[in-house]
Amino acid sequence: MITKFDSLFAGHIDMTNVGYGGIPVNDRRFPNERLVTVFDKAEAMAQLMDRLGYDTFWMAEHHFQHEGYECIPNVLMAALHLAHVTKRLRLGCGFNITPMWHPLRLVEDYATADILSGGRITFGVGRGYHTREVETFGSPLLDQPANRELFEEQVEIIFKAFNNESFSHQGKHYTLPPRVPYRGYTLEELTVVPRPLRRPVECWQPIQGGSERALDFMAKHGIQGLIGGGSAEGGAMHRTVLAWQEAHARIGKHLELGERLCFGFHFFIANSREEGIREAGKYYEENMKMFGELRLVRALTDAQIEIMRDPKRAAFAKLPRIEDAIANGGVLCGSPEQIIEHLKGLEKRYPGLERVSVSLSVGVPKSVCLEQLERFGREVIPAFAPAKTPELAPAQ
Repeated sequence: MITKFDSLFAGHIDMTNVGYGGIPVNDRRFPNERLVTVFDKAEAMAQLMDRLGYDTFWMAEHHFQHEGYECIPNVLMAALHLAHVTKRLRLGCGFNITPMWHPLRLVEDYATADILSGGRITFGVGRGYHTREVETFGSPLLDQPANRELFEEQVEIIFKAFNNESFSHQGKHYTLPPRVPYRGYTLEELTVVPRPLRRPVECWQPIQGGSERALDFMAKHGIQGLIGGGSAEGGAMHRTVLAWQEAHARIGKHLELGERLCFGFHFFIANSREEGIREAGKYYEENMKMFGELRLVRALTDAQIEIMRDPKRAAFAKLPRIEDAIANGGVLCGSPEQIIEHLKGLEKRYPGLERVSVSLSVGVPKSVCLEQLERFGREVIPAFAPAKTPELAPAQ
């Protein structure tokens, strides 16, 4: 039964001239004064969600994006600030890109945030998908096996540090502690100071390809999974849910379909589906332009990706449209009643599902983000009885 509603904000500024016929992604460059507006935007969204009974506001870690799409480089710092200007809302790291961190610095920073927020920050890890980011910080991404290998060792270290009063680690990439003299003895173990007060640490990770190796690794460490984007469409989502259940069965753990997962969707509420398509279509297309070239939309061909760089061709080309995503279940668009009906259908099919995340595409202006989140909070969330009931305080 769905009882928790979240939203993910990757840190996009307000944009104009969006869609397949709009400004190409690589032609967008904004001054610092525009890029920093993502923090006011995030604060307004979080405070609205706090009043309306949402469970978690997720933010994504990204770097160097002068294009304005993902402009929050440190989600732990941002989350700690938001914890101090909200009352109940949880703040999620969706996700800390582990290969861009030393794992022990990530453990320490999260532990500090856990303590200072009173336990309202949710941990999350990811492997990354921007070469400009991961490779700049000295870790592999073009070499996917090397990226996976590094990530897995880092996560092993993170959970050792979380869960043990003291620990050591010997691996391919890290020897912890280094065997060096210290104050008259040779180091043999480390204690992270501080450790999180709330243990075991709740941890989430995005599910993209859903390989057996990846799902087995998550199951082993008790990491929960977010299925979003194209992976949330139709058959792809169902196959991932089944594979997730099978991965846990291999370690002797039975899960209901949808258990320990969050389904993530883009959404847009309107008075009708047709109106929603007219309003949201251009933002869906901007999202496709941004993420398609990063190979996060597996169905796209090389030819389609090349066409999306040219607004004169892209506006009329055979490219993914919001109507297709709605039909496949990856985008929730239409009246509140239509969205409720779709979510109720998911409840029936996936009895273990408790959490759904609804987010706005890149480029959606702050005013529209707030209007959409408010409508969802007031007109959709109350249809799910165990979920928190929205307060009637006016939006600010």
